[in-house]
Amino acid sequence: MTGGPAARRTRPPIASRRTRPIRRASARLSVARAGAALAMLASAGAIYGVGASSAFDYARLQVDGAIYTDLAAAEEAVADARGENLFRLSTEPLEAALEALPTVDEASVGVQLPGTLVVTLRERVPVLVWRVGARRYLADSGGELFGRIGDDPPAQAADLPVIDDRRAASAGLSIGTRLDPQDVDAATRLASLVPSDVGSAAKRLQVRVTDENGFVVRADPEGWIAIFGFYTPSLRTPELIPGQVRLLRSLLIGREPLIERVVLASATDGTYVPKPTPRASASPSASPSRAP
Repeated sequence: MTGGPAARRTRPPIASRRTRPIRRASARLSVARAGAALAMLASAGAIYGVGASSAFDYARLQVDGAIYTDLAAAEEAVADARGENLFRLSTEPLEAALEALPTVDEASVGVQLPGTLVVTLRERVPVLVWRVGARRYLADSGGELFGRIGDDPPAQAADLPVIDDRRAASAGLSIGTRLDPQDVDAATRLASLVPSDVGSAAKRLQVRVTDENGFVVRADPEGWIAIFGFYTPSLRTPELIPGQVRLLRSLLIGREPLIERVVLASATDGTYVPKPTPRASASPSASPSRAP
């Protein structure tokens, strides 16, 4: 006969873990949270007040950096912002409209309270004044005509070299026209000349372009003219000009008062035409004798 059921194994008791009591947040707002909520409400109210107040409406335009840009044209470019709230205003479309003006290279728009839109312009830089009849255009280094000046130009344009374009086809030039690169190259080289560069005693040199002779330099006041001719991209480029200038100098030195015209066919081939020799005046006829 078998024995009774096997005795159950006893296990040592498991020690209970002590846990920290969890403190539950109070349903009531702390002083700090209440203050933060109040500040957020005040800020939202202020933002709404700024957005709705007429004190922040665009009412005045300030333009900085405008030398050649017409102020009326600049104001027209940002006319869509008139009456808008400056706090909500997007400046990118306004800057794009200003940069579409032919005189403007880059524009930035900012806000100055109360109610002032501040426009800062960086304009294109002129290197020449291109004159066609009574019209005087500003030309940049790329040959684009981007503006016009009147009889009283800004001080920045007063000393710019002037190219007098007398070609018939040039009557159609206007703002936005880009000049032929060969013309720009030749004009820039010739316009940089001063009388001492060619051994001249003239006060200044004038540069013209004509249908008959191409580029012409004239001594001022009324003196000799030097025909530099026409230039092309390959056969007769403006690279010829430094040699022509040296040749002109050699022809003028020692005989400038006697020369009427110089033709510079190349850097080594040139001729000059002397001024006409004044004719000797006829001797006065004898006065008829009077009878005693």
